This record gives sequence, structure tokens and C-alpha cells, in this order.
Amino acid sequence: MATDTLKSTTGARGASGGLRRLLLDNGALTALIVLVIAMSALSGDFLTTDNLLNVGVQAAVTAILAFGVTFVIVSAGIDLSVGSVAALSATVLAWSATSAGVPVFLAVLLAIATGIVCGLVNGVLISYGKLPPFIATLAMLSVARGLSLVISEGSPIAFPDSVSHLGDTLGGWLPVPVLVMIVMGLIAAFVLGRTYIGRSMYAIGGNEEAARLSGLRVKKQKLAIYAFSGVFAAVAGVVLAARLSSAQPQAADGYELDAIAAVVIGGASLAGGTGKASGTLIGALILAVLRNGLNLLNVSAFWQQVVIGVVIALAVLLDTARRKAGVNPVAGGAGGGRGRQATTYALAAVVTVAIVGATSFLHNGSSATSTPKMGLSLSTLNNPFFVQIRAGAEAEAEKLGVDLTVTDAQNDASQQANQLQNFTSSNLGAIIVNPVDSDAASNSVKAADKAGIPVIAVDRTVNNARTDTLVASDNVAGGELAAKTIADRLGGKGEIVILQGQAGTSAARERAAGFAKGLKAYPGIKVVAQQPADFDRTKGLDVMSNLLQAHPDVQGVIAANDEMALGAIKALGSKAGKSVSVVGFDGTPDGLKAVEGGTLYASVAQQPSQLGRIAVENALKALKGEKVQETVKVPVKVVTEENVAGFSG
Repeated sequence: MATDTLKSTTGARGASGGLRRLLLDNGALTALIVLVIAMSALSGDFLTTDNLLNVGVQAAVTAILAFGVTFVIVSAGIDLSVGSVAALSATVLAWSATSAGVPVFLAVLLAIATGIVCGLVNGVLISYGKLPPFIATLAMLSVARGLSLVISEGSPIAFPDSVSHLGDTLGGWLPVPVLVMIVMGLIAAFVLGRTYIGRSMYAIGGNEEAARLSGLRVKKQKLAIYAFSGVFAAVAGVVLAARLSSAQPQAADGYELDAIAAVVIGGASLAGGTGKASGTLIGALILAVLRNGLNLLNVSAFWQQVVIGVVIALAVLLDTARRKAGVNPVAGGAGGGRGRQATTYALAAVVTVAIVGATSFLHNGSSATSTPKMGLSLSTLNNPFFVQIRAGAEAEAEKLGVDLTVTDAQNDASQQANQLQNFTSSNLGAIIVNPVDSDAASNSVKAADKAGIPVIAVDRTVNNARTDTLVASDNVAGGELAAKTIADRLGGKGEIVILQGQAGTSAARERAAGFAKGLKAYPGIKVVAQQPADFDRTKGLDVMSNLLQAHPDVQGVIAANDEMALGAIKALGSKAGKSVSVVGFDGTPDGLKAVEGGTLYASVAQQPSQLGRIAVENALKALKGEKVQETVKVPVKVVTEENVAGFSG
């Protein structure tokens, strides 16, 4: 009897220990299953074919980058440059195929070669220059991003049509980015598990000195490892640019952190020696499912960052627990290990399908509602102007009984493309978009139009795609007013500088055109410098501080928005409003306070809350099949210290 009890206790302990080890060894897979089940239960829009394909597309670029980073992390290194290398490779392809007239096939090879060269430079700096990987790749991050801006002159470059097909679908349902992701994943798995260099990565990551003493040429191996990372970054850049139909010099900004997070979440250790391609894929899918699901649940983009940060922290804690437990999830283990792994994945798939299928019944008939649903994708909420657009849209939506979902693209064109895809797959009644980039939004808007969903553009146009209505201020007329205002203030002569907006946006182009047109009437006004500051106050401060070094006697500043104008005022210090007159654009609350205080001479005031209100109003009309105007222009007005008290905005 005692023996039976002992056996029972031992068996229970063995079972619980086995379960604990299974969860530790497959923590990322367990997390992905739980996420899929949770999102399926919480949102009826999650478990649809279109949306699941969206998740795959949205994971593709991060996963491809992360496969390359896996090689580096397995060998106990780090690569912070992959996002910038991706942008540079795409820019090289687009520029060489369009401006330089290079055949597309050779342009693609040049893009891949660019990734290899960047990787080799990283490898040389680390292996032979003895720089820490963090410092070497951080330097490459800056160099590659700078070269991308230099080549493109800060503006997006249209992608060749033949390469843009990488952003399409095969057979009308399989997205090409997903197919590329699978191919690159298989290559990564083969390299890690079946090649000499793959085994070398684990050896170097496990103990670099021991690897050297055993005869491995560690320096040369590191060159190859970072070159591999560069190749994968180049492919990711090409896929991303194909999705956006243009090479964006600021594309993939911050993606290196997502790539590293995907590798760590997937079970690799930052200490080196462990990691596998399948785990990295799961890590990328976890990030994509999180973002997709949180978008569908209308969770703020700011909170999304918090959630993702918590997930990364938990992944590192799991890695610590796994190492303490002695679990070593290295890819390419014994055949039995691979067999058990395949069985685990198959079992996980069956369990997931069963539970998700059950939860889908929770949403039967849930779509039958009389409340109109809309989505609003704003380029950023890190700017008072767009916050006011949101406020006006939300107030009008509440008044009209509309269910409005608002997302923040954080000035990332690819993130906005993901959000618009989510809106389309959720079968919303209408979509309102304030494009990060007028060209990059075109593919997503075309997809919405193909699905029969009305699209309203607000503040900025969408190029090469049909929108039902454009609700915007007359930026050209506003630019002319700004030019006339500064010229009259200076008596028709003097030196001025212009702070331009974010390259690629219609607002930046139109306001710049207005400035130029207005200044033609004043030959005595000399523009001594024009520099972009991306509609950002901090960048406005930095750019203006730099320009003052070369042009200390400047007498006037025109800024394409109030945020940059306020940054310029900070740089000017006591000169602002006295020896130097500054004119802004937008009429934001902070801008109007500066006008009232005398540091900002004038602001060409828009009415952003009206933009949001009118956009929702027109979206509802289009949803109901009513006729809407192709363009709705909201008037602008010059606000100075004399009339600011009576300006309501």
C-alpha cells in the first residue's frame, strides 16, 4: 500500500515536472495559443480568414528581420542596425531602378549587396576593430539611416511595379509577404540546424574562447554571421517597401527593437548559445497578434506599447527560469527531440483549433447591429493638431450615434497600413484616414475601396487611390497667407528661413508651394535656408539652433506648423518676437498662447476639430449611400495678437 502511494506521488510529481518542463521549453508557443484564444473570445472580428492573413502580413517584415537577428543573438551578439539597413536597401533599389535607370533585376541585387556590405562592416568593426556589438551596430544604424535620407533627399521614392508585386497576393488569397517570410524562415532554420556555420554560431555563443581553442575561426565566422543579418534585413526592406509601393527613408524606424523582442520572446537567450528559427517566428506572430487584437479591441496605441513591453519582460523572466531549470531549446538537436517538437506543435494546433472553434460561437450574430461603425487612423497623436482632429471626430461620432475606433500610426507608414488592413478585414462601415505618407497609404485604401468600404481622407490626400471625400484646409492658400504675413511684417525685405514639414505628406508639399508662391511677390525677401523638421517641436528647436549658427542675423521664420514654430522660438530665445518674427501654421492652443504672449507673431489657423467633425459627417453620408463632395475645404485665417482674443478656432 505504501509502495503504491509512493508510486502515485512520484508519478504525480513526474507529471507536474514534465508539464512544467514542457511549458518552459515551449513557453512562446503556449503564449501564442493563449493569445489567439483570448483574442478570438474578445473580438468577433479576429477569427476571420482575412484578419488571420493580415496577422501573417503584419508579422512578415518583423519575422524576416528577426530571423537575421537570431543568427547574431545565438552567437552572443546584438544588431541594432537592421531597421536602418532595411530602409537603406529599399532606397537603393528604388533609386537605382528609377532615377539611375538600372534594370530591376540588377537593382534588386544592389539592394541585397547593400545589406551584405552593411553586415560585413559591422562584422569588421566587431571582429577586427574590437568594438562592442552594441556600439558598432548603433553606429551603422545612424550611418545607414543617414545614407537613406541622402539618397532619397528625404522624400519617398516610388517602387518599381515589378517589385511592388511582392506586396500583392497569389491566387487572390495568399499574401506574397507571408510566402517570403516562410521561405526566409526555412532558410534560417536550415542554416542554424544543418550547416557548419550554424553549429559555429551556437559554439561561439556558448563559449567564444572555447570555440576559438577548438579551432573555429571566430573572426571570420562573425563576418559571415553579420553578413547573414544584413541579407535578411535587405529582404525585409524590399518586402516592406513593396507593401507601401514606395521606399520610405524613415521606414522600419524602431523595427530593430521589435526584431530583437521577437527573438527573445521566441526563446533565445541574450547570453547566447540558444535560439531557433521556429521560436523566432512564434515571437514575431505574438507581437503581430497583440497589435492586431489590441487594434480590433480599440486599445490606445500608447497602452499597446505598455502591453508589448510587459510581454518582453515576461519573456526574459521565462528565459531566466528556463536556464535555471536547465532547459536548452537549441534548434537542430537530436532526431527524437525534433520529433517531440513536431508532435508538440501538431498537438498545439489541434487544441487551438478546437478551443477557438468553440469560442467562435460566442460571436454568432454579434455583427447584427444597427450602430454604424467607423475607423479613424491618425498619423500621430503626439501633436496637438491631430489630438484636436480626434476630439472633433469623437464628438461628432457621439452626436450621430456612430461607433468610432481611433488608432495612432505614430508616424509609421507601415503601422498605418496594418491599421487600415485591420479596419478593412473588420468590415467597418467607413474608414477615415489621415495619411502618414500620401503614397504609402494608397495600397491599403485601394483594398478598402475594393471591399466596398467608403474612405474619407482628412488633412492630407491619398495619392494613386480613390477616396470618397478629402476634408482639408486650403494649404496652398494658407502658405501664401503665411508668406504675405512675414513679408509685410518685415517691410518687404529681409532674410528668412523656412522650417518644412514631413517629406512625402501632401500638407508639407502644399504649404511649401504656398510659401514659394506667396514670396514671389516680394523680391526683397531672401530665403537663406530651408530645412525639414518633420512637424515636430523638438526637431524644430534643433534645426533652428543649427541654422542660427550659419545665419545669426536672420530676421524672420516661416514654419509649416505651430509645433516647429514653437521649437524655433525656443532656439531664438529673447530674439523671438523682437528682432526675429516667427509665423506658424495650424492655430493650435499652444500656438495661440504664443501669439497672445507676443513670441509668435502670427499663426495661419486651421480648425482641426472642424476637420474631424466634417470627416465623420461625410463618412456617415457615404456609408448611407448619400452623395458627398469630392473635396471639402475648411477655411484658414491669419491670427495675430490683434485678433487672437476673438478667435474661437
